[in-house]
Amino acid sequence: MQLDESLIRNVVAAVLSEVGPMPAGSNTPLSRHVPPGAGHNGIFTDVNEAVAAARAAHLQLRARSMEDRKKVIDIIRRISIDQCEELGLMEMRETGIGRPEHKIEKLRTLGMLSPGTEFLQTKAFSGDHGLAVIERSPFGVIAAITPVTHSLPTITGNAVSMIAGGNSVVVNPHPSGKKVAAEGVRRFNKAIAAEVGIDNLICVLAEPTLETADALFSHRDVALICVTGGPAVGRAALRSGKRAIVAGPGNPPVVVDETADLDNAARCIIQGAAYDNNLLCIAEKEVFVVESVFDDMMAAMRRAGAVQLDASQIAKLTSQAITQVGDDKHDAAAKDFIGKDAAVLARAAGVNVPESCELVFGETDEHHPFVTVEQMMPFLPFVRARDVGHAIAMAKEYEHGFRHTAIIHSRNVRNMTTMGRELDTTLYVKNGPCMAALGLGGEGYLSFSIAGPTGEGVTSPDTFTRERRCSMVDELRVV
Repeated sequence: MQLDESLIRNVVAAVLSEVGPMPAGSNTPLSRHVPPGAGHNGIFTDVNEAVAAARAAHLQLRARSMEDRKKVIDIIRRISIDQCEELGLMEMRETGIGRPEHKIEKLRTLGMLSPGTEFLQTKAFSGDHGLAVIERSPFGVIAAITPVTHSLPTITGNAVSMIAGGNSVVVNPHPSGKKVAAEGVRRFNKAIAAEVGIDNLICVLAEPTLETADALFSHRDVALICVTGGPAVGRAALRSGKRAIVAGPGNPPVVVDETADLDNAARCIIQGAAYDNNLLCIAEKEVFVVESVFDDMMAAMRRAGAVQLDASQIAKLTSQAITQVGDDKHDAAAKDFIGKDAAVLARAAGVNVPESCELVFGETDEHHPFVTVEQMMPFLPFVRARDVGHAIAMAKEYEHGFRHTAIIHSRNVRNMTTMGRELDTTLYVKNGPCMAALGLGGEGYLSFSIAGPTGEGVTSPDTFTRERRCSMVDELRVV
């Protein structure tokens, strides 16, 4: 899909005209009393100014009705759905990774399915000594880190849940997705200010750096941190001294046993592993198949449309798509191949496949870097296992203890139970694609922030609220 260069230029011009020059005094101490309307449709270059504006917006939202929160959320939903094509293609153009149709679909789907105020439930206890009511209360200003893999979609889903809880948010986006993040936030705020009268509920740092992230984490008026990204930024958030909700890395394994419906398994594996060129943190990354059905499983993958590479082709691809980094020279995915189309990977392997090909795959041993590394590209390694116990053991080892996501294809309930207990992952899918765990083809609700390391799981409005208890002693119990 070709992108309209004039569209990109017009959007950039619109951002500049709407935002205008940033005010002087960006290095002055924080003012805790920013008057309403003093912001810039959520776009800032200074952390102090962004937090002050977000705090002012939170205080305005706190004074408004729950119906007004719903109006704000409905605006975000409407823009995400109605403008998903323009914004999705903008993200594709900026980041250069993934698939255009999936960039569009993610925005539309998050606009439709992100959980809102309906998730906030009031609890009550009554007895001989009166009545206690437990309600969900906002934290205030939330600092959020978002990834390049889903820049504006993550902001969209988080904003819906955070604002549903009564909060405002300041986003430090990944630098490679900062332009679409700023444009999406600008559109959200402009419409919210016009229709509800509150600006800067969602703020974004237009020039994000590690320093701006650190400044957000340590800011006195930031009450909560939400990180969706790699392990380093997650560790930094946990060292901040504030409560942090951390969505960490994953390397989701798949087990296929001898009882599985192989054709269904192949379709599901391709659907999940190929989606947005394997950028999803929940996506199938390596497959362990019991020996007795291994060759049949490979045939099922070919029937379902994936292209198989042989050993020499895999070796050629690996030499280019896997690199060594760090002082210890450990394996890592090469940046030039992350999120690229299967046809690009195939060419690197010396094979020409149709541009429509979604996934390439092949047999490797368990120590292959495509098994051990969260590669985020549409090549899927398949490893032979002696039996289901061996497959589960390898799945546990190469999930690396992230406790993120695991998948099994089986008709044997005992095997499903054993794997679920052994891997102890936040998401566990049986006989479906990975996205079924997020309510897409399965039951549940949708969020792109899956907090495994800190235990909140798939985030929702409840995640971004505090519990408050109000007690009336010896009165108001009327039964």
